[in-house]
Amino acid sequence: MPLVTLIGEKLAKENLEFIYLGPNNECKNCKLKTACFNLKKGRRYRIKKIRDKHHDCSVYEKGVRVVEVEELPLIAAVDTKFVEGATVRINTECHHRACDNYMICKPLAVQQDKKYTVAKIIEKIICPVGKKLNKVELKE
Repeated sequence: MPLVTLIGEKLAKENLEFIYLGPNNECKNCKLKTACFNLKKGRRYRIKKIRDKHHDCSVYEKGVRVVEVEELPLIAAVDTKFVEGATVRINTECHHRACDNYMICKPLAVQQDKKYTVAKIIEKIICPVGKKLNKVELKE
């Protein structure tokens, strides 16, 4: 069964990727909020299909469109000592916001106290402070 949500009409384009930032306070009394709030905060999604159904919305000027989305893999940086299949806790201690890899080293969706499994090693990361890191795909 596809994951269905609502997105602003102007953003409703197939293959558009977005990060769900969480519930908007303006929506707390909306009858459609369960369709908007059914995603995981901080996770990346890709729109797979745009449905015909349109709704008026007080947040989006042109209203919202019903879309089918897929959750994209959780990407993070881990020490190079970890191999595929390893169980890890992600250390998001990084203060170099100008670094190209900042959002990989400090992903919004990662919880520091949670354990993840390294599903796939994607590539080595060049770290400006000299840490030996790999960009990886994680499983919860």
